[in-house]
Amino acid sequence: MNVNVKPTGWIEVICGSMFSGKTEELIRRIRRAEYAKQNVIVFKPVLDNRYDETNIVSHSQMKAPSIPINHAEEIRSYITEDMEVVAIDEAQFFDASIIDVCNELANKGKRVIVAGLDQDYRGIPFGFMPQLMAIAEYVTKNLAICLRCGNPANRTQRTVHSDEQILVGSTEAYEARCRNCHEVMD
Repeated sequence: MNVNVKPTGWIEVICGSMFSGKTEELIRRIRRAEYAKQNVIVFKPVLDNRYDETNIVSHSQMKAPSIPINHAEEIRSYITEDMEVVAIDEAQFFDASIIDVCNELANKGKRVIVAGLDQDYRGIPFGFMPQLMAIAEYVTKNLAICLRCGNPANRTQRTVHSDEQILVGSTEAYEARCRNCHEVMD
């Protein structure tokens, strides 16, 4: 009897508001995979250069080397047969092709770990994160702490005026808020 064991891939999504530890969790999973001697490759959008041009960096300054890209399709050109884990930070900034790329990689037996904001500053689902969450085998939703009342926070409060959906920033422009303390700025 011949048994053909095909490697199984899957998609893991780490989501939540800003300051909820998404990138820290992504880096933790990357480090565990590296410790297990797995081949890991990490990507981030060029747009996110808040702390570093090439590394993914958490707000607490944890770092991991990454490849900055403009479009999700670019990921394909970096993937080799022996690659086992593909990590993508700030996935909300990528276009719809992020869905096809993640599915394609998982279908080829890769472990795909994606981190990103699930809601924008208005509390509206952000980018293609809802679709990634729907097709993922595993979804981790992190919560922050509301800076107003101390309750669990699942929203990102923009504290500066801008009509743009995308405004890359950190504590100078955003804070974590709970449902009750979150206010949509016009």
